Amino acid sequence: MIVVLSSGVTPHDKELIRIYLRDRGFSVRDQIFGDDEVIGASGKGVADLDELGLFPGVERIAATSKPYELASRETKAEDSIVTVLGTPVFASGASALVKIGGSRITVIAGPCAVESRGQIRETAEAVRESGAVILRGGAFKPRTSPYAFQGLGMKGLEYMKEAGEACGMPIVTEVVSPEYVVEMKDLTDMFQIGARNMQNFSLLKKVGAAGKPVLLKRGPSATIEEWLLSAEYLLAAGTNDVVLCERGIRTFETYTRNTLDISAIPVVKSLSHLPVIVDPSHAVGIRAKVPPAALAAIAAGADGLTVEVHPRPDEALSDGPQSLMPEQFEKLMRDIEALAPVVGKELLRTPRAAASRGEAAVELRAPDAESARPVAYNGENGAFAEQALMRVFGEEAPMLRLQSFKAIFDAVLDGSACAGIVPVENSLTGSIHENYDLFLRYPDIAIAGEVKLRVVHCLIGDERSNIDSITIVRSHPQGFAQCRNFLDQHPAWSLEACNDTAGAVASIAREGAVKVAAIAGAAAARAHGLKVIKEGIETNPRNYTRFLVISRKLQVGARAENPDANNANNANKWIGGAWVPPSLGSEKPNKASLVFSVPDKPGSLFACLKIMADGGINLSKLESRPIQGKPWEYQFYADISIPEKEGVFEEVMEELKTRSEDLSFLGAYRGSL
Repeated sequence: MIVVLSSGVTPHDKELIRIYLRDRGFSVRDQIFGDDEVIGASGKGVADLDELGLFPGVERIAATSKPYELASRETKAEDSIVTVLGTPVFASGASALVKIGGSRITVIAGPCAVESRGQIRETAEAVRESGAVILRGGAFKPRTSPYAFQGLGMKGLEYMKEAGEACGMPIVTEVVSPEYVVEMKDLTDMFQIGARNMQNFSLLKKVGAAGKPVLLKRGPSATIEEWLLSAEYLLAAGTNDVVLCERGIRTFETYTRNTLDISAIPVVKSLSHLPVIVDPSHAVGIRAKVPPAALAAIAAGADGLTVEVHPRPDEALSDGPQSLMPEQFEKLMRDIEALAPVVGKELLRTPRAAASRGEAAVELRAPDAESARPVAYNGENGAFAEQALMRVFGEEAPMLRLQSFKAIFDAVLDGSACAGIVPVENSLTGSIHENYDLFLRYPDIAIAGEVKLRVVHCLIGDERSNIDSITIVRSHPQGFAQCRNFLDQHPAWSLEACNDTAGAVASIAREGAVKVAAIAGAAAARAHGLKVIKEGIETNPRNYTRFLVISRKLQVGARAENPDANNANNANKWIGGAWVPPSLGSEKPNKASLVFSVPDKPGSLFACLKIMADGGINLSKLESRPIQGKPWEYQFYADISIPEKEGVFEEVMEELKTRSEDLSFLGAYRGSL
């Protein structure tokens, strides 16, 4: 049982609660749990919860049926998000801050063991370039054989910390004995409890008391409950941040190193609020099998991965056969990025500390900073736009809810929002032309990033409603269009159009309507306290909406004083505002958007397309739109790739200017081409 105390509780009131619990047979402990001060009561005691709830200073009581009280979802219903904070490395003084859990997929990567200063630095640079956000590596290596490489000890940890700081990455490393905790505390950003030490309770208590984030690996023969009880030791000892790591269990199978328990991921996430990541390297122990196991873990709902990577695995002093080569890790990251939208998540990326091509570093500010400006979106709480916003900026981002797309552009332009997020295209119903046209009306706004959100529609109603009682259904017109087959099965229903899907849900909540349902996402149902009557009613499961992140153009540095709108590097300089999300800070945009018109003569459009084709630029979208105020004249919206080779993109854009008319560059950003 957990007794959550009110913020103004006095020491006298706390002592009365302790005495009450002890007198009734409980063992009592004090604990800080997130933002709450709690008293934990364990044992076989019996108490009247109604009576206990009347004590001064008691805010609420969480009576759990699980022996792991602090780790239980009965104690905390919402998912925990663990923050790992590295050493400040950027010019602005901001720290390398990584979040694990929520809507993000976090990838930790590095060698099994730190072998030398050069080896860990080389590996750190390689995994960082591919998108890993935390550096892993063993300074102390508990090995089965006493003759195997045991690690470099504290010297190896110093090398690892140096590499992490140089690459702007927090580090995680294993602590193998209680006496090392104090010595390692200032050098590591996150402690790892290895599988062999999962039930080393004296170590768990010492590490938990250090107060740092902890990565807890499941023991090779541990049950799920034993694993969660080990997490309870850490939480009870003092840390608030525990990440669970499934790394395979020992079975009778010998074709792989261990057996990856994929089923443990959804089971643990239903039992506990703690984030769950997977170590596919130790699970299978075979290099070629690591990527498919990793993707399976993401598909099963894992919050991230920890992957072993070595620049020369054949020379590795530890676990070479299961370590990915850098190019294999690069492909895995691309595959994860493609899979992420399918499971409703976004691959977390962090910005480079410095730009390698004369670009200005992007200023970062923590999302919970009081001075951080919000991100604007259109819709009610629970709207798909809000989900897309959280996918990019995180659940903690300050948000500004507005009533129109134009209002978002206005808020970004006048500085009341640091960024905005707007939908521009649906995979089934096509482009949202209003937002494309707004880019031309707001030339000081640029595209800073994109996110593709899978749209899963649900039929949502009051707790008292059922599918037979419904007579009216509300949604946005696109929601109706995307669920046409389902609606055709209920021809008696009347359809009422709303400004957005979440707004339809909000209207039912306000009215308490029983015979009215809405078509929207499950997040809208949760946000407004309604129930999902039927899930997955969209006609086509391949239903995605593409959202663009917009930001005010920011001129930085000498080259940007008179910015060339056709230069992808200058486009990066346009990402302004108080807080830019990590996924937008990449120094290498791979996609750009532009609008252009062509002379009214044969072959003019072909000439422009040929310029791009000859430059190796892939055209992923081309759409014509009428030019406002010029009847029967058209302009073209285009999404194009940015070649890796430096200078090619700029040359193509310069040549394109000579063959087109009214060329407007909308922005360069990271995209999924």
